Amino acid sequence: MKNITQILSDEHQIILKVIDAVNTECSELEKGKTFDIGFFQKTIDFIKNYADKFHHAKEEDILFKAMLENVEHLHCNPIPVMLHEHDEGRTFVKGMEEGISENNRSKIIDNARGYGMLLREHIYKEDNVLYPMAEEALSDGQKDVVNQKYTEIESLLNKEMNVNDLIFV
Repeated sequence: MKNITQILSDEHQIILKVIDAVNTECSELEKGKTFDIGFFQKTIDFIKNYADKFHHAKEEDILFKAMLENVEHLHCNPIPVMLHEHDEGRTFVKGMEEGISENNRSKIIDNARGYGMLLREHIYKEDNVLYPMAEEALSDGQKDVVNQKYTEIESLLNKEMNVNDLIFV
């Protein structure tokens, strides 16, 4: 049996560490800490490139498509909800960017916290519902294809950016 979701779950752990760091930073700001715009710029860079471009690309372009090929083997189709939540996350990132350009600390904090809350719940659903469904629904042959495509996209994206440089926690 080939595991196609462990790599995604491992990436979730990295994303959750960044969310923890963001929540800590927001709490410190609310207690009067000096605002560090660079921290939020790094956060946005991480989210856009690691969480969205690197991680979500594997989900949206590879895993979800493979699952949809086998939709008849799923007891329900959670993929539209997952895609919607990815878009909601992008909206929070846009709000953080707007907050930075407007020099609006509360907008940055509100959107950062919203992103964190959304992603915690989203990651829980993927790790505990969606990924087990994928492991059950796809054949070993389909899993081989998914794993091969993960490798291809990682190679392509690593040529564009050093993924490890994006992780700042």
